[in-house]
Amino acid sequence: MGGKGTEGWHLATRLVRGGTKRSQFDETSEGLFLTSGYVYDSAAQAEGSFTGDNDHLVYSRYGNPTVGMFEERMKLLDGAAFAFATASGMAAVFSALMSQLRQGDRVVASRALFGACHFVIAELLPRWGIATEFVDGTDLAEWERALAEPTQVVLLETPSNPGLEIIDLKAVCDLVHKAGARVVVDNVFATPILQRPLEFGADIVAYSATKHIDGQGRVLGGMILTDDEDFYKQQLTPFVRNTGPAISPFNAWVLLKGLETLELRVHRQCDNALTVARFLEGRKGVTRVLYPGLESHPQRDLVLAQMDGRGGTVVTFEVEGGRNAAYRLLDGLELIDISNNLGDAKSIITHPYTTTHQKVGADEKARLGITEGLVRLSVGLEDVRDIEADLARVLD
Repeated sequence: MGGKGTEGWHLATRLVRGGTKRSQFDETSEGLFLTSGYVYDSAAQAEGSFTGDNDHLVYSRYGNPTVGMFEERMKLLDGAAFAFATASGMAAVFSALMSQLRQGDRVVASRALFGACHFVIAELLPRWGIATEFVDGTDLAEWERALAEPTQVVLLETPSNPGLEIIDLKAVCDLVHKAGARVVVDNVFATPILQRPLEFGADIVAYSATKHIDGQGRVLGGMILTDDEDFYKQQLTPFVRNTGPAISPFNAWVLLKGLETLELRVHRQCDNALTVARFLEGRKGVTRVLYPGLESHPQRDLVLAQMDGRGGTVVTFEVEGGRNAAYRLLDGLELIDISNNLGDAKSIITHPYTTTHQKVGADEKARLGITEGLVRLSVGLEDVRDIEADLARVLD
């Protein structure tokens, strides 16, 4: 990209400087505005602020200077026209869905979802009279069949959690739009560094900023991004203003600082993850290694086209011996921590069957390939030789 100003900045510059607005104090770091509300010069100004006749801030549940900078930087990063920061990733997914759904509507979702997302689709939405259907996200014929019935919204994530399946975003988005529905993409695993779903036709992108965007285990946060003005102004804005999923200014400030190093961290973590995945392939006691960056991954061509060839920061693998063997592995590690988070600077590992996907039924786990011997490793920034040594000591 050439040119001057924000629109001409390259990715690394946007991550460091995008959306920054200095106060009258000309601070170097972005200002942290810890305030719940704002004062007005007059009653008339207050009235105009509520009617929208002026752009004076009203309440930090609606907007805040620090939160606004975080939203602006994410818009530049994802190439979106509109953004709203939320208190968590699930607040982002839930708001993106419920702001546009009502009784009698229908949602189609990829079967391979984060456990909480799966619960929303499988358990919550039907309680409120919203029909739902799960499909194999990698099977375009299943999408086409499911979308033959009237549908309002589609939810998918790619790569998927924890099986790291890749969904063809452009092909699915084309089918969904032909059916007159909107696509919501959970882009947590890929991050906006590797994949920007709006470029492939997605209508809405959701993030758990808790993961890579913070990347240092400090705060919760989420983000909703879209180019759809009608969705943002007529559906999302009234919903979030009246239900209150807004992020705290402090968390937004921490996430702003996290964005400054996001590209550096993700690229290093991807390099480490590929090295670890290759190290695990063929290892005694390891029966299966799932990583999109491996040449053995069944959707390798799609990874090259859709994620610039990088496989992400997470490696999922299966150990021989089921749950007992998986527990022995986790309990025997010294460097790698047991935690259900991901995208952190520290390497962390979890057992999806009993943690992130514990509430998913046994039959559905089997369909998703979530066995009792499966573990999910989020690869951090440590020297990869130390990560490998920790794994080797337990596996050998």
